[in-house]
Amino acid sequence: MGIISQLWCCMAGPRLYRIYGRTQDQVEVEVYSPNALEKMGNKVIQGLYVMYNVGLYTAPIIVLSLYRWETFSHHSAVKLGTSLGLLLAVALVFRGVGRQLNPTYTNFLDVLATFDKAKKPTEQSLEILRRFDSDFSAWPSTFEWSDLQADDNKPRLYVDRELSRRELGIVSRALRLPCEVIAYFLVHLIGRPLVYPGSVQLLQFAVGDFVLNGREQLVRNKGGKRNKIIARDGNAIDTMFIDRRKDSQTPHGKTLVVCCEGNAGFYEIGIAATPLEAGYSVLGWNHPGFGGSTGAPFPSQERNAVDAVMQFAIHGLGFKEEEILIYGWSIGGYTSTWAAMNYPQIAGLILDATFDDVLPLALLRMPEFLGSLVRVAITRYLNLNPGHQLAKYPGPVTIIRRTRDEIITTDDTQLRCNRANNLMLMLMESRYPQLITTQSTEVLLHWLSEDPAFQGSIMSEWNVDSDLCSSLLASYTTQHGESYPMTIGEDMNDDEKTRLLLYLASKYLVDFNSTHNNPLDPHLFRKPWRPLTDSYVQVD
Repeated sequence: MGIISQLWCCMAGPRLYRIYGRTQDQVEVEVYSPNALEKMGNKVIQGLYVMYNVGLYTAPIIVLSLYRWETFSHHSAVKLGTSLGLLLAVALVFRGVGRQLNPTYTNFLDVLATFDKAKKPTEQSLEILRRFDSDFSAWPSTFEWSDLQADDNKPRLYVDRELSRRELGIVSRALRLPCEVIAYFLVHLIGRPLVYPGSVQLLQFAVGDFVLNGREQLVRNKGGKRNKIIARDGNAIDTMFIDRRKDSQTPHGKTLVVCCEGNAGFYEIGIAATPLEAGYSVLGWNHPGFGGSTGAPFPSQERNAVDAVMQFAIHGLGFKEEEILIYGWSIGGYTSTWAAMNYPQIAGLILDATFDDVLPLALLRMPEFLGSLVRVAITRYLNLNPGHQLAKYPGPVTIIRRTRDEIITTDDTQLRCNRANNLMLMLMESRYPQLITTQSTEVLLHWLSEDPAFQGSIMSEWNVDSDLCSSLLASYTTQHGESYPMTIGEDMNDDEKTRLLLYLASKYLVDFNSTHNNPLDPHLFRKPWRPLTDSYVQVD
């Protein structure tokens, strides 16, 4: 019975990839080498896995083809299913026997067996487990939402949106329910994979080696530590922490950067490289359904995930809220603005290549006749609205606009169509409402539409005096503090409001001459400006 139990553990156990050996000065890496039996089993299982996923996404075509194939009967389908099932069973046995004969793998299983699911693992025991890089499913959780240390009673803010029938393009109330039913299937079959392609298993399979090598580099060269945290909804979130607090060679090691990746990004090969190169401590995490994280990247699960990550950073890693920077790239602007809105004492928020609302971008990329369905699908199931959440965050912000961005724009030949402009306008309207007039808004949009090389001429045309604007802000914040919305500008004329609004926009906006997917230059990654000091935030 013991042999059968061990064989079953080897058959169903997680796949092993790397073995790390830590020395005093460096981390040595050994690639795990499965024997011939395990290799054979893995190849067959991988092949069946690919067939399953291809079949899943092409099911309608396959069903239609089989229906028209007169020689294919129910009996044939049963025979095919049975054959594939037997092939899978044989492959699992081969893999189990191969692993059972491999002392490295059985040693890994012995380490896993020492963890008691009812108890939290100690850091010492986790260090032993971290010697092995494997599928994340069998790892114990390091931090759970239900932990007593977690701030379970902290009220959460939400900014939801419900469009009217007219806005949805639905004239009749009777059509609303059918549209919602169709939209539900549209989102789950097509919409979610299009909005979050990184959640598609075939894509993860295709980039698996790059992800694995990226994780190795973080562990080997940066001293990264992998942790599993459990969110409020039960999803397991795969995270990587690089601690620079004790490194005297890094200028910002005491500040933690929480990285929120894009729709096809993984912490292993994503945006974490920029703050790491700039000298910060970093906490990367994968969206639900990405990499080792479970679940699916729908808004509620995304919010629960980043909330658990922030709780882990504060209660699990020991960072104060004001020692945390949040960095969101592309669609990561949704989770980063939600986290900033709910943790307003953070050191700052950096939004890179981020949009204000996903709906205009979705409408542009879908056929016009599906407009009503797209509106229903987005507002009901994929309501990603970073702009509305940013308007609720009162802290320091930097908006990085990529001037050749081809993704978050409704026309990649026109800088004025970059949705980062809309994000900037929403920020200005929420923070400085007294400065918003017809004239100042038109001039601001004109300034945003110009190439950065010509923005200075607009500032000169309007006689924007940086020293005067800085003095006005310093005088106001000295009297009223740095709280939003500010009432500054209520006694100014339109020209004065326009000049001050242009000055403020130039402080919040950083232009980066790049397309959407290029890594951000580390010299552009800096703590956001704040009016109180007229300088960039310093918390180290």
